[in-house]
Amino acid sequence: MKVLITGSNGLLGQYLVQRLAGHPDYEVIATGRGANRLRMQSGYTYESVNLANESAVKVLVEKHQPDVIVHAGAMTQADDCERNKDACWMVNVTATRYLLQGAEKAGSYFLFVSTDFVFDGLSGPYSEDDPVNPINYYGASKVAAERIVKQSKTPWGIARTVLVYGLADDPRRSNIITWVKSNLEQQKKLKVVNDQWRTPTLVQDLAEGIRLMLDKKAEGVFHLSGKDMLTPFDMATQVAGYLELDTRLLEKVDASTFKQPAPRPAKTGFLINKAVQELGYDPHSFEEGLKVVVEQIRSK
Repeated sequence: MKVLITGSNGLLGQYLVQRLAGHPDYEVIATGRGANRLRMQSGYTYESVNLANESAVKVLVEKHQPDVIVHAGAMTQADDCERNKDACWMVNVTATRYLLQGAEKAGSYFLFVSTDFVFDGLSGPYSEDDPVNPINYYGASKVAAERIVKQSKTPWGIARTVLVYGLADDPRRSNIITWVKSNLEQQKKLKVVNDQWRTPTLVQDLAEGIRLMLDKKAEGVFHLSGKDMLTPFDMATQVAGYLELDTRLLEKVDASTFKQPAPRPAKTGFLINKAVQELGYDPHSFEEGLKVVVEQIRSK
């Protein structure tokens, strides 16, 4: 099966390439903006492409004729989306439309990666059938893109996820585990939000959930996240405890402490029963995921 992956230089893209390029059933074409920044440089084809360029996307899809397109490329920083709405719309919505046009011509199954920010956070955790109601521009752009996917003429699946964490190839890229570790090792105090709830997702679990969807060419919406409902303060406390760092340096605060351009939903998180039952999805607990990431950090 020939799979075209967008956003391969991102955290999820990196793990999707690793997961699928090492699998005998998949031939992988990885795409990103600019040079290939992945540590793993063999076992797949890399194409540099600007997904906001309609003709470039058309040429890309016509050249490779993929059986599957996994659209993981996106502008995902909510505050950046709020500040740069035109850029956000171009990357998250218009580029999705261009890729879908290619998928329809090639007869490709199209898998779109979406977010918990499509919900308002008033009644989480959410199932796939709950109505969307975004409260920031990032969420609104993803709702618009989901709508385009659902209206397309090609077979499609949508994989929504929540607060993805994991160790990237790029050491400059932080996550909650490295952020807590670095600051507490330097005896720095940290203010951590305790009035927002999520089901944080280990990136390896998300990549595996997407592979399970690809294997079945599963159609419809699937929620792929971790299974523990936690606040960022809960997560930081677990990180500090596991690494035997001083939890007294962690201070509980509410979200209003930070002045952010994009409002955040208070309580999202996912019910993952559908993915568990229909796909065999089996994510790590946060404690288990924490151990995975710490072992990766230590091995590097």
